[in-house]
Amino acid sequence: MAVGKLYIGRKVRELRQANTATQAQFADRIGISISYLNQIENNQRPVSAAVLLSLAEKFKIDLSGLAAGESDRLLSALSEALTDPIFAGQTPTPQEIKLVAQNAPAIAHALIAAHQAFRHNSEQLASIDDTLGRGSGLTENTPYEEVRDFFHFMDNYIHAIDLKAEALASELGIGETDSYPVLAGYLEREHGVRVTRAGRDDDLIRSFDPRTRVLTLNPYLPPATRDFQLAMQIAQLGAADEVDAIAGNAAFRTAEAYEICRIGLHNYFAGALLLPYRKFMETAREIRHDLELLSVRFGASVEQVSHRLSTLQRPGQKGIPIFFARIDRAGNITKRHSAAKLQFARFGAACPLWNVHQAFEAPGQIIRQLAETPDGVRYLCLSTQITKGGRGFRFPRQHYALALGCEVSYADNFVYADDMDLGNRASFEPIGISCRICERTNCAARAVPPLKGRLIIDHDRRAVLPYRLKEI
Repeated sequence: MAVGKLYIGRKVRELRQANTATQAQFADRIGISISYLNQIENNQRPVSAAVLLSLAEKFKIDLSGLAAGESDRLLSALSEALTDPIFAGQTPTPQEIKLVAQNAPAIAHALIAAHQAFRHNSEQLASIDDTLGRGSGLTENTPYEEVRDFFHFMDNYIHAIDLKAEALASELGIGETDSYPVLAGYLEREHGVRVTRAGRDDDLIRSFDPRTRVLTLNPYLPPATRDFQLAMQIAQLGAADEVDAIAGNAAFRTAEAYEICRIGLHNYFAGALLLPYRKFMETAREIRHDLELLSVRFGASVEQVSHRLSTLQRPGQKGIPIFFARIDRAGNITKRHSAAKLQFARFGAACPLWNVHQAFEAPGQIIRQLAETPDGVRYLCLSTQITKGGRGFRFPRQHYALALGCEVSYADNFVYADDMDLGNRASFEPIGISCRICERTNCAARAVPPLKGRLIIDHDRRAVLPYRLKEI
């Protein structure tokens, strides 16, 4: 796959400013002219390989961090928003969109927020919602969506929380022995919290009484869930200052979003404590990202392991760029994150050709797929079905499919790719992101026409689809 031109003017300018250097000083240090540096910083010229190497050598930076990260996610979200028919006749070119995402991210975020408000309003009108006209505020992002976007644009990696959790994991020896007695002992020793298991209560997972300092857990929780709840309690008591500061600085519009974010950050701390960054990443590389072995090694669930793999984005110590999602039977994406180029659609269902939907048909198995998106990028895609609940015959169970994977250039790092024909283009199945923004014109699995597609209706011909699409 050819590598496109790299426009990283904003990042270069931020690097120069962080080193308190003038353009003349910075240009001299990396061996280019002032005019060339000025053109780079204003995204008028791409960065050459020689300049990238010089930046890495002189400033000890991670090259992958320059080329990826928020710009890719922001570019994907902005591109999807601009496919809306309301922009018909005014849609900017891909290069113009890239320049805005990379050089003026605040404008890109504002445009995405405005488009989301428009979408919410349109959906309300279409469904003739009874709440219209009553000041419900549904034209804005919901608090949940606002927090989801916060983590998305943070690359799902929270540096201060991750470092604190890893330091505590090292102190307690997490990952070397059974975590439950270690975590329970720490809670009692450091926070005066006694852990007990209640009589059977199907609705209870965890309950903490601040007055009596008693943490009550459901006695029928799976070990991975039980340990996670202990780690959550440690986060609430031991990382409160860091969590409150991060959530406060996010400047959420509502108190609900702030509280939801605090829960998300507590969850993040718990995952980082049970799966400490460096130890987990080194083990994942050693056993080539075998999900079952990682789960056994750290006493975690497959979902916890898969999610953690997608958060390994520490500057200078990044893991394999992995995408991760959790999908219910109705096709709703209930968790999502991508450190890879693949970005999930913010509206609409996932592509029906994606192997994640097959996971419900083969419980307990790892489903593999070699896939190619319309932009020509190829991926190794993995999916598996999981079941939650199971605390007794009458207790409801939730069924989900987990999806994760990476660009095919990283596939050799996964045990699942060993017998797959990675070099054969015919092995890769065409998939999209969502029908509403997919560029493919000849897909028999298409559910709805693309927003930007023009339909060709022929009353005398009928194929699989009742219409044809002009080339987008």
